[in-house]
Amino acid sequence: MAATTFSHEYTYTIPPARLFKASVLDSHNLFPKLLPQAFKSTEILRGNGGAGSIKQINLGDGKTLSFLKYHIDELNEETYTYNYTLIEGDALSDKLEKITYEVKFEPTLQRMVVPSPR
Repeated sequence: MAATTFSHEYTYTIPPARLFKASVLDSHNLFPKLLPQAFKSTEILRGNGGAGSIKQINLGDGKTLSFLKYHIDELNEETYTYNYTLIEGDALSDKLEKITYEVKFEPTLQRMVVPSPR
């Protein structure tokens, strides 16, 4: 079996703490409310939602994928780091054993453009 790695970097104007809270800590409440056609619900199957927990996302009716089950490997609110492994669900075919994600929210340096005097 081979391992493949993909890397993506996105830039947002939202501070890392706020983005981490919304997309990681409160995702189980926010995603079904914001995108009810895509996310039906999220359940914590084991643990308290932190590292070591297992969560299941139930996706909307009529979608190609019906659910995703994942293990939370790391959740660090101080460094805004979230690592998790997809362990079960329609996204895993007979060729994939698991998919591991590593997410880190970092502040970006913002450049201030000052017009030159005329």
